[in-house]
Amino acid sequence: MSLNYIKNFYEGCMKPPTVIGQFHTLFFGSVRMFFLGVLGFAVYGNEALHFSCDPDRREINLFCYNQFRPITPQVFWALQLVIVLVPGAIFHLYAACKSINQECILQKPIYTVIYILSVLLRISLEVVAFWLQIHLFGFQVKPLYLCDAVSLGKKFTIIKCMVPEHFEKTIFLIAMYTFTVITIVLCVAEIFEIIFRRLCLLMMQ
Repeated sequence: MSLNYIKNFYEGCMKPPTVIGQFHTLFFGSVRMFFLGVLGFAVYGNEALHFSCDPDRREINLFCYNQFRPITPQVFWALQLVIVLVPGAIFHLYAACKSINQECILQKPIYTVIYILSVLLRISLEVVAFWLQIHLFGFQVKPLYLCDAVSLGKKFTIIKCMVPEHFEKTIFLIAMYTFTVITIVLCVAEIFEIIFRRLCLLMMQ
């Protein structure tokens, strides 16, 4: 029985009840994760090692890098992907435990409402992540970072640091913003698809 639950849960996650939801899963699971996993590592993988300040000393470089990056973009986006997946995973786990077929989700109002709520929660999480990304990283990575190093000692105030591959990081930032916007648009479109299909079912009755 437990294997059947796992099978239903897996099928629900991989094949949601809507066409747009299936496209969202493909886009989210394949394109977005591949982009972050492969290209994200190439762009941000050795950023801390190549981050250099004047004077170029290891403890100063580390101090200023931690100030420059309170959280690394890779970790932030990985957390974003995991957290955004949670509402859908919870719903499909509920559906699997209740042995609800994907076809029944859009036929019974209670299941439809719960599914829409999970999509709305997904949208809310994406919007919050979008706002946090703007707050943490902005829209552009500048080649020069001015580090406030007063706490290091009296002889240090503002230290100039060079940000490696700043142009590539700016492009990557814009790409991640774009992915977030596309995901939000797909979620909104999925809700409209659900409403449209429900109206069609009501008209046929």
